Amino acid sequence: MNSLAAKGLRLDKWLWAARFFKTRSLAHKAIDGGKIRLNGLNCKPSRLVELGDSLRIHRDDGEYTVTILALSAQRRPAKEAGLLYEESPESLARRELASSQRRLQSYSAPHPDRRPDKKARRQLIRIGRQGDD
Repeated sequence: MNSLAAKGLRLDKWLWAARFFKTRSLAHKAIDGGKIRLNGLNCKPSRLVELGDSLRIHRDDGEYTVTILALSAQRRPAKEAGLLYEESPESLARRELASSQRRLQSYSAPHPDRRPDKKARRQLIRIGRQGDD
């Protein structure tokens, strides 16, 4: 790891090793799509990251603002991957708030107790046909 710290590591490889993306190609697409900002700037997947760099990562489950603490070219278990970066408290609070809002919205959506049986499905089909007239 010492030699990596001296040279740096490709951004797409670091994102993959830190488990933000399942594959390097997904990390590559996210960088090309403008979902990743390194030190506040758009960059290329081949850009070398160094210790102390700041990343803003936009994913479906929220936006992360992290500082790089270590470099690793290997994908390790999640506990070890979490040691590669530190998420800012503001970022963590935003993601927690968004998560709780999604959870509350899911409670308001109707959830039937069970799947409709054959008779109920036929009734639903009849109702749908009447609406087409």
